[in-house]
Amino acid sequence: MDHSSDAMLPLETLRAFDAAARTGSFSAAAEKLNLTHGAVSRQIAKLEDWLGLKVFDRGARGVSLTIEGNRLHLRTTEAFALISSNSDRWIEPRGTAVVRLTSIPSVSGLWLMPRMAALENNPSRLRIVLDVDIRQADLADEGIDLSIRCGRGRIPGRVSVQLFEEHVFPVASPDLAREIGRGDPARLLKFPLINDSDASAWRAWFAAQDIDYRPRPQDRRFEDYNLVLGAAAHGLGIALARPPMTEDQLKSGRIIAVDDRVVLSPISYWLDRPIGSPRAAAAELARRIAAQAGLAAEKIEDFIAAEQ
Repeated sequence: MDHSSDAMLPLETLRAFDAAARTGSFSAAAEKLNLTHGAVSRQIAKLEDWLGLKVFDRGARGVSLTIEGNRLHLRTTEAFALISSNSDRWIEPRGTAVVRLTSIPSVSGLWLMPRMAALENNPSRLRIVLDVDIRQADLADEGIDLSIRCGRGRIPGRVSVQLFEEHVFPVASPDLAREIGRGDPARLLKFPLINDSDASAWRAWFAAQDIDYRPRPQDRRFEDYNLVLGAAAHGLGIALARPPMTEDQLKSGRIIAVDDRVVLSPISYWLDRPIGSPRAAAAELARRIAAQAGLAAEKIEDFIAAEQ
């Protein structure tokens, strides 16, 4: 093996090593950490590649530490004890009913949070550990059970199902809406338009009205959709409502529609999971998410059963 040039190992790798060393089994370590057997195995392989030596001897009845592995375990045990006694660290819940779910901030805040109680408590109790994903992490390597994202299609190396689509329409603050008025769609170009990560939704909306839109200097861009809605609510320009992400904001009156024309966005929402069989709790949460999204039962069952 070649020693890695990386300066430090991820904490998740050392946690997997510590759990496997204590239990003498990758499967038992996976259960303890609420990961899959494959995720633990990959973390140990990453550790051995980084060290350039074996830390476990594999056998039919489990694994045992090598001499080098035992030395490393003594050091990691001391290190974890030091961390535990000298920090106000958050203890992440674990167990068979705990599901790790990841999504981007806007989906987490605008779609998941209003539904979190129903997702966790109906009909039986689940515990969702919600991570923010801004880098499309490898689900299996990170020990993530499910991911909700917005995008244009499937991602290789994942099992995916489309949850719902967006039918967008222009919105603004009540004060700005009165100034905009009603009429020809071209009137919107007299005001700043607010984009999120790209201008594809605005281009699609204007294209449906036979208008070619290109972002202009007076237009604004915010990477996260929460900020887009905040900017619109404070009168900084016109945004596109993205139902069902904007249900609460429209009901509250912070933003209102300034045009009745609705267009299908090129962006839709996807539920992903790692390749392989999902844990029972992850499969149950997938069903609950599908129900909240209005997805047909047969589609979510195909998603759960799919091997790749």
